[in-house]
Amino acid sequence: MEPFILLCLVHGHGGTVVQSILVVEDEALIRLAAVDIVESAGFIAVEASNADAAIKILEARSDISVVFTDVDMPGSMDGLKLAHYIRDRWPPIILIVASGKAIVAESKLPSGARFFNKPYEQHAIENAIREMLSEK
Repeated sequence: MEPFILLCLVHGHGGTVVQSILVVEDEALIRLAAVDIVESAGFIAVEASNADAAIKILEARSDISVVFTDVDMPGSMDGLKLAHYIRDRWPPIILIVASGKAIVAESKLPSGARFFNKPYEQHAIENAIREMLSEK
């Protein structure tokens, strides 16, 4: 299946802000690849294996800024449903949706969300996260 990533803020040395990203993916190899993207971009990676775990994290933490989700994943909801759920419950969270199996029309995305076809380029995701955070 495919990863989704949550982004949050923590303070690093010297008062700099370091982004923490939660990678939620049921397949270990894909999750590891997503963690590599996150860490190589200078973010802190945190892992979970499904949308339900991601929701529990959102309920427990107020510092989540971005969710990066794949559309196709098992469990109580797919990534598109998760993105809509997050938009309804936590409107300020930035949403990035990706899929290698379907092209999601902008009209099907939550407001303000961005869609990427898979495979996506690492720098495209990094740039989108940074750009969307700077617009916030």
